[in-house]
Amino acid sequence: MTPHNDPPQKGDRRESRLPSPVRNNAVWWILGLLAVLSIAQVAVFMPAGRTITYSEFKAYVRGGQVDEVAIGADVISGQLKVQDPRGSRFSTAKVDDPKLVEELEANNVRYKGEAPNRWLPELLGWVVPIVVIVLLWNMFMRRMGGADGVMSFARSRAKFHAEDSVKVTFADVAGVDEAAQELREVVEFLKQPGKFTNLGGKIPRGVLLVGPPGTGKTLLARAVAGEAGVPFFSLSGSEFVEMFVGVGAARVRDLFAQAAAKSPCIVFIDELDALGKARVQSPMGSHEEREQTLNQLLAEMDGFDARKAIIIMAATNRPEVLDPALLRPGRFDRQVLVDKPDVRGREAILRIHVKQVKLAADVKLQVVAARTAGFAGADLANLVNEAALLAARRDKPHVELAEFDAAIDRLIAGLEKRRVLNDKERAIVAYHESGHAIVATVLPGLDPVHKVSIVARGFGALGYTMQLPLEDRYLMTRADLHHQLAVLLGGRTAEELALGEITTGAQNDLQRATDIARAMVTEYGMSDAMGAVNYDAGRRRAMFLDIPGGQERGPYAEATAQEVDAEVRRIMREAHDTARRILSEHRDDLERLTQRLLEKEVVDAEELLTLVSRPGVAPVEA
Repeated sequence: MTPHNDPPQKGDRRESRLPSPVRNNAVWWILGLLAVLSIAQVAVFMPAGRTITYSEFKAYVRGGQVDEVAIGADVISGQLKVQDPRGSRFSTAKVDDPKLVEELEANNVRYKGEAPNRWLPELLGWVVPIVVIVLLWNMFMRRMGGADGVMSFARSRAKFHAEDSVKVTFADVAGVDEAAQELREVVEFLKQPGKFTNLGGKIPRGVLLVGPPGTGKTLLARAVAGEAGVPFFSLSGSEFVEMFVGVGAARVRDLFAQAAAKSPCIVFIDELDALGKARVQSPMGSHEEREQTLNQLLAEMDGFDARKAIIIMAATNRPEVLDPALLRPGRFDRQVLVDKPDVRGREAILRIHVKQVKLAADVKLQVVAARTAGFAGADLANLVNEAALLAARRDKPHVELAEFDAAIDRLIAGLEKRRVLNDKERAIVAYHESGHAIVATVLPGLDPVHKVSIVARGFGALGYTMQLPLEDRYLMTRADLHHQLAVLLGGRTAEELALGEITTGAQNDLQRATDIARAMVTEYGMSDAMGAVNYDAGRRRAMFLDIPGGQERGPYAEATAQEVDAEVRRIMREAHDTARRILSEHRDDLERLTQRLLEKEVVDAEELLTLVSRPGVAPVEA
């Protein structure tokens, strides 16, 4: 690609300005000039030689020691006939002495008068300082209003990347094949716009990338710019919002002016939800700063010249909060889902990230990909980095599969903590985790148990039972959810059977189980008593983020709420009964697994199947 060398245009970020080092040193240059002027004033206006009093001058004259003098308006300067260690040149302040000329003639002293220099004192005294002050003020205002000045808040903060500086291509993107294929058409729009406009078609105005965090939305936008070989503007939606009214709208106008000057190009706005939230009527009125900024963005997208190949790309993980006006045709015409990768996508992503990592021969990326269900691209990049750091800490020449396993444990369960527990608490944790593992192993249709541990990890977790899926699943049956509830309640049930007492360790299990049971009743229609009705239709749930909705409950009556609570309790009670039945039948297995955990602290899948009779699934093969 040959970079463009177009002359600067209006809105161009490449204005002819002084280089940054020169701008930064300009103040010091001007201060140096002021110092030189001060020295010049001293040199010009300070009389030559040493300064003496007028009485000493008269004594020199009467003694015949003065050779010549120059009588000025304010100063008398002269030279002595004899050499003085202090210097023969002298000067003294002139006083009103009518007999001075007579005394000079009487002592044969040559004298002359000096006309005052009018223009030099004025030039050095006030003309040059005024010029310097004007220059300082002009430079100060330029710095305040320039690209980095304090008064540049109305300028767009977009980072500009020239067409030859974007090195990312679709070869650097993996795991999102459908999204990449959709965006390849955008590359064609930018490379050959005439191909579509000649047939009467219009280039899409905007492309909205939606998906969970870490799935590569920003990377995809950079890949589109890299493939098309066009300039790329990138900024966050929050950079439009300021405390000053009208600043956000001004930045939007400036951004689109710059984009028009660089056409064809791509403008990428990350975290669009910070700018494009749905407009609501507030008690303070509807003319809020954010709404003005959003209105300006809508107006600019409508005012685009269809002949200019400018693509507005944006990314968000909260599409449910965006203003409907942003999503209508003519603005963000296309919405591309960038979802978490499947097992093949995860393997492809891992292959990209391990290019610079020294892997041992035993590392099979397909096995690592199978054990990382639910990981996004950023999670996989972090996984590879954690494994490499762990191998370096262990002084290994290569990254082995053991480091990947340890990194997976760290990312899923948290950092390992060696807490000292007393024997009673260790037994409670061991029974609790054994209950989870046995129920998960016996019940069909569940993800196999990969590891059981009573080593504390993360925030407050004294142990964990890790289940890793053999394949990606997108649908769950009612039986599957019931089995998940039984697994979650298996730890608390094991405490009841083995110790005759329950502890606070099941708090998180109860919370997760209750959420699943309530979702079965209110969202999935899996309660025969409540029927096939979604009772949470009025709640606004985040599509890709795990954050609570805006209401405590759905829009239903109090009597319905009581029925919902009764159904949730029934489902939880049935799951509890299932866990109790399984653990009662496998009471010996519970004791064996607990004792083994107290001895080793960690039991893997293969050993677990030897300790639990009638296993439901096969172990995960490495």
